[in-house]
Amino acid sequence: MTDLVYAFVRLHARLAPVPLTPEILLHQADEPIGLWELTEGEFRSEQPPPFWAFAWAGGQGLARYVLDNPEVVAGRRVLDVACGSGLVAIAAAKAGAASVRAVDIDPLAIAAVTANAAANGVPVTAERADILDGPADADVVLAGDVFYSQAFATRMFGFLRRARKAGADAYVGDPGRAFRPHAAGTEVASYEVPTTMALESVTTKRTSVRRF
Repeated sequence: MTDLVYAFVRLHARLAPVPLTPEILLHQADEPIGLWELTEGEFRSEQPPPFWAFAWAGGQGLARYVLDNPEVVAGRRVLDVACGSGLVAIAAAKAGAASVRAVDIDPLAIAAVTANAAANGVPVTAERADILDGPADADVVLAGDVFYSQAFATRMFGFLRRARKAGADAYVGDPGRAFRPHAAGTEVASYEVPTTMALESVTTKRTSVRRF
């Protein structure tokens, strides 16, 4: 099954630069609808949309911030939670993190992270797990575009607050999703992120990077 998952990722997503971080290559789908339908079959994930197949605005903004401010992660243990494609994890590895762990519940995301990290020549440990009720076990926690549903936003906010209280730094990239908690950190940067009409119904989205 593992080989089939990797094959699925490579078949349905092509390697291309990310608009806001062109120094990073990702396996990206050309359009969401057909792939969404495919992932509802044998390769259906526990999170229905194929988050791993696109460079979402929040992840792009956070990755850009990390690349431009490497001191945030350099020499530190980094966790990219709900990692999707692994864009943010790869940015952290490129910026000099001591180690990078990318976690998601979707097996296709884990395959995509592994393939994407290899394509960029950086070490990232990809792990399929739901860790939101446990400790972060990292010096820096990064989360891109994670406030897309009420239930998930609530769990993620709790996880990030606990990580911060345990001594980790925590950063979120968010393009104004409806369920971002009002207390979700202080804005440290903002970007106009290129996106697509198919994904966002606009061609750019203002995305903020917020530090907890």
